Amino acid sequence: MQQEVTTYYLEMRAPHELRPKRVEMEGLQLIKAEIPSAELQHFLYRSVGGDWYWYEKADWTYQQWLEYAQNPHLHTWVLFLKGTPAGYFQLEVQPDNQVQIVYFGLLPQFSGMGLGGHLLTCALEEAWRLGAKRVWVHTCSLDSPAALANYQARGMRLYRTETKLMEIPDQTPGPWPGAYG
Repeated sequence: MQQEVTTYYLEMRAPHELRPKRVEMEGLQLIKAEIPSAELQHFLYRSVGGDWYWYEKADWTYQQWLEYAQNPHLHTWVLFLKGTPAGYFQLEVQPDNQVQIVYFGLLPQFSGMGLGGHLLTCALEEAWRLGAKRVWVHTCSLDSPAALANYQARGMRLYRTETKLMEIPDQTPGPWPGAYG
């Protein structure tokens, strides 16, 4: 189906612009995925983005996921709550010390717990640790309604907006084929 989609581009240009949000919760751990894993990348992408029209990689082959996971400039961090994956973020170091938040989000059962602001705070701190001169991200009107507000609440500033008519699937891809029906 065709739908008008607005894409929002946000950036942060200095670490002191971060407005952190912390959550203290028993069993909350953030762990960097140190070993490239196609399975982990696929799981996180589909589990977090399945309800939000993250469909570009939904049909990737194992080989495509493996090549993606082996990108030496990609850094994946997973948030766990009592041993269960709750969300993740991926940072990609780009030319001129730009760091992009490539993917960011929570698994559906963990939204509404205040973890999004905490996780984004961690993502921005890690981006600055990677030597960023600028951290940027894009989100769109198909993403979680909380996404844009969270980025702005943490201190990221909108620098570009684009609206265009796009061909999108009739429904979100879900966490795996046939999950919803």
